[in-house]
Amino acid sequence: MSENRPRIDRRPLHVVRHDMRRAIVLGALVTIGAFSLTVGAYQQGGQSAPKVVTVDKIKDNLFVLKGGGGNTAVFVTANGVVVVDTKLAGWGQPILSKIGELTPKPVTTVINTHSHGDHVSGNVEFPASVEIVAHEKTKTTMEAWPPVYGFPTAFPNVVKESGGKGLPKKTFKDKLTLGSGNDRVDLFYFGRGHTGGDAWVVFPSLRALHTGDMFANKGIPIMDKNAGGSGVEFPETLRKATALKNIDIVITGHAPTTMTMSDLSTYADFNRDFVNAAREAKKAGKSVDDFVAGWKVPEKYAGYGTPPAASVKNAATVIFEEVR
Repeated sequence: MSENRPRIDRRPLHVVRHDMRRAIVLGALVTIGAFSLTVGAYQQGGQSAPKVVTVDKIKDNLFVLKGGGGNTAVFVTANGVVVVDTKLAGWGQPILSKIGELTPKPVTTVINTHSHGDHVSGNVEFPASVEIVAHEKTKTTMEAWPPVYGFPTAFPNVVKESGGKGLPKKTFKDKLTLGSGNDRVDLFYFGRGHTGGDAWVVFPSLRALHTGDMFANKGIPIMDKNAGGSGVEFPETLRKATALKNIDIVITGHAPTTMTMSDLSTYADFNRDFVNAAREAKKAGKSVDDFVAGWKVPEKYAGYGTPPAASVKNAATVIFEEVR
């Protein structure tokens, strides 16, 4: 009988309380640390540190390169290499060097999912022969190079510094197909969200999708109104993307591991609930600060850590401004 009784903690009460506080603090530090890594991928600190690119093999001819900004996809085709996103300034050559370790084939194409400096700045270090492809609005935003809304630091304007180098040479409006057969790549635009020109990149033969920062990770997204992004439209754009068929692997903008279409669908729900909560708060006459103080991640979204108040405030501010 004694084996089935609950264990009673007989330590002094002050010791138990100390351990409980320690556990809470450690949990908070883990959450904050994860967020700091994500923010660090956007900011420019540590550019003098060694630029180490690590590789995750997704398929025999599909890899994800990590370090120095957004997740870079490398798709090795019969005639060359297609690269999706080129990280922060100074990381173009490390990307090229790492690709050289994976295949002797040359890079023929760079696709930019959107205009932010942690995804496009490496463009300027690629050979002039490489064709750079992006949504038409992404090219326009890169030419203007506005600061990212809510960020304390600005990405160096590598396009201006290089005399216009690194800009997309080919653009699309709604859909664009590159290559054919097993080498085919489909680009889609489903509407505003993270920016005004977010491209979704599909590798049909590999049943894989690169979302860029429309799905950066499991958390509150950046809604960059300076680049044409939208808070209100964000969940609707995500929902359109979930209709893509025959996708098993989802490469996100910054998460350390790949996701699934089920994860993307849950993320669309998460953003819909967040936008609706902000909308209702404004309708009730609450301020953005009132909303930030009262909002928390719904329990049903397992794996979504508590976001910093600044992230919630930035996103809520964009939504409050859009809601009439």
